[in-house]
Amino acid sequence: MKTTKPQPKRGTPDFQLLILTLLLVGFGLIMVFSSSSSLTVISKPHGYDPLYHTKRQLIFSVLGAFIMLVAMNINYKKYKKLVIPIFFLSLLLLILVVVFGQATNGAVSWFKFAGLGIQPTELAKIATIVYLAALITKKGERIRQWKGGFFPVLIIVGIVAGLIMLQPDLGSTFILVATCGLIIYAGGASLKHITACISLVALGLALTIGVGSLFGSSGGGAEASSSSNYKVGRIEAFLDPFKDESGTGYNLVQSLIAIGQGGLTGAGYGEGVQKLHYLPNPYNDFIFSVIGEEFGFIGTAMFLLLYLYFIWRGIIIALRCPDPFGTLTGIGIMGLIAIQAFINIGGVTNTIPITGVTLPFISYGGSSLLVMMLAMGIMLSISRESNRPDKEEHVKSVVKKDYRPAR
Repeated sequence: MKTTKPQPKRGTPDFQLLILTLLLVGFGLIMVFSSSSSLTVISKPHGYDPLYHTKRQLIFSVLGAFIMLVAMNINYKKYKKLVIPIFFLSLLLLILVVVFGQATNGAVSWFKFAGLGIQPTELAKIATIVYLAALITKKGERIRQWKGGFFPVLIIVGIVAGLIMLQPDLGSTFILVATCGLIIYAGGASLKHITACISLVALGLALTIGVGSLFGSSGGGAEASSSSNYKVGRIEAFLDPFKDESGTGYNLVQSLIAIGQGGLTGAGYGEGVQKLHYLPNPYNDFIFSVIGEEFGFIGTAMFLLLYLYFIWRGIIIALRCPDPFGTLTGIGIMGLIAIQAFINIGGVTNTIPITGVTLPFISYGGSSLLVMMLAMGIMLSISRESNRPDKEEHVKSVVKKDYRPAR
């Protein structure tokens, strides 16, 4: 008689990561209300409803929480079996959005259905992370080889990044490439291969900016000139936003004014004025500027410390996972959140050029929030593997040793 081998008991989800996620989502809700309600009343769209954006964000938050809880209770190893069809579905959606999508802020990144916007790029980020983690885990030591290991992975990243650039969405492309680079590095790829790729990407970016400047000055076609001037304008605004305060530097100048007016303690919740037709997209790309104005340096510092602890907690969970696939997936998810947050906050504070990406869990946006909550569900599932009662001693040994293969 055939006996069934008992399955090992799963551990409990990481309580701290769960609470931190809910805190960030909750803070995002109150900031969406603060940054959108007064603007809605003044502009009078959406039937004069000051809660229009807040109610929509609340619906997505509840739906996202449900998705997170479901994903948390699915063993993350099962995603290995689903990752290939999901990855190719995300590629198909990226192709379709370029052909049939709707343009917003100069990029064809959205499908519009019954008043709802769906951004395939958000799904593509998570699908690519899980796919790369599974692929690199399967390759093992071969990832250090160029032909049979590193190059095929590079091709996959290049295909996804190329499809996103067709929209074009430079910010999301950079986030994806940087996140994938982090996964590849953690997976044990050769440093010389990684360095060579970084050099090529930097050269390509420099050429893009240079060619854009050339087209902009020579008038190489209306469409090319407009797109090129837009990219070059962001670089010029970063270097000196006050040079053209009412033109290329307007968004950044208004953001800096908002943060500067916050001072040490801030104007108070809901008391900011820059969000009233001065600051563009105050409940989306520039929501951190509203936080700076209303909560000041002290409140902003507390928010950033909470965010940093959240990211640190997720990285610790990933490193404690005894399974390489779980480790790489966790590093990719937390790396994605950290990189996107840095690009958003860095852009609105003039630390780096503005790229127009949202602040994870805080900015208004259904697609971004749902995908981020799904990602945290996967992270909590990974934490359950790390917290298995019979894995305690093995986990301690995994944390102590370097996961990356010797170079």
